[in-house]
Amino acid sequence: MSNKNMFMKSAFVRAPLQNGVGRYVCQLQRVVLKFCKSHGGSRGIRDFIEQDLVDFAKQNPSVVVYLKPRRHRGPVLVAEYLNGDRVWMSVHNKTHSEITKWMEVLRTQQGDVAGARLRKYQYTDYPSVQGPWTPFTFKDPELNVATLPDPKFGANNRLSVSATEKLRLMFEKQAISEKDVKTGE
Repeated sequence: MSNKNMFMKSAFVRAPLQNGVGRYVCQLQRVVLKFCKSHGGSRGIRDFIEQDLVDFAKQNPSVVVYLKPRRHRGPVLVAEYLNGDRVWMSVHNKTHSEITKWMEVLRTQQGDVAGARLRKYQYTDYPSVQGPWTPFTFKDPELNVATLPDPKFGANNRLSVSATEKLRLMFEKQAISEKDVKTGE
């Protein structure tokens, strides 16, 4: 068993500032595209810059895009979010379409979501005064004093009777009535 999660920051599942309740605010603040002008590993990011970067910038006016050419270095995407998180991603030898997909992932997420250990899998701003729901929340209190097994409480009355079950019951009633007729003669 690994202890690597001990060194991760802990957080709750949350939507930043109820994002999407009123209007949606893109959480991505800026993207820095670092690449080499001549290295072969940067070919995909150079193709993205030539073909799709202007469209990306027009579609996302709230995102600031920086280009940082560097000599003999691997290509990198650095995304900075409104909550202060920075996501650094190496895109060495990635294709143009892969970089387009990763840019969309970075644009739609709310920060470094993979770098946080979840304390709980659910979170609410208004916790219940009555406590959390359990399978026994709306059960009949008569069940508390009953001696089990009890056919009254063990019956599955939530499902409707199937056609096969109806035929079986009709056959049993018919067999009982025929038996009564024979014994009654």
